[in-house]
Amino acid sequence: MSGDDQEILTAIIETLGAVTQNKVPVTASTVLRQDLNLDSLAEMDLLMALEDKFDVSISINHLPEIETVGDLAAMIAKMKEG
Repeated sequence: MSGDDQEILTAIIETLGAVTQNKVPVTASTVLRQDLNLDSLAEMDLLMALEDKFDVSISINHLPEIETVGDLAAMIAKMKEG
């Protein structure tokens, strides 16, 4: 994982802490819906916060592709590249 990818992952984990009330340790392999019990509203709150933080637009059509925190970080990294 590159330095930029690690920064993105760290920012996502920090944002998850603000959006969710779970006290579960979050890593790249944490499953968003299962491990963190994110419902659709919490997912949308998370996506909006990350869009603002990284200045990207994450389509809701991509949600089925995002299972883990690492998947989300990879998608944001790819969007930031161009």
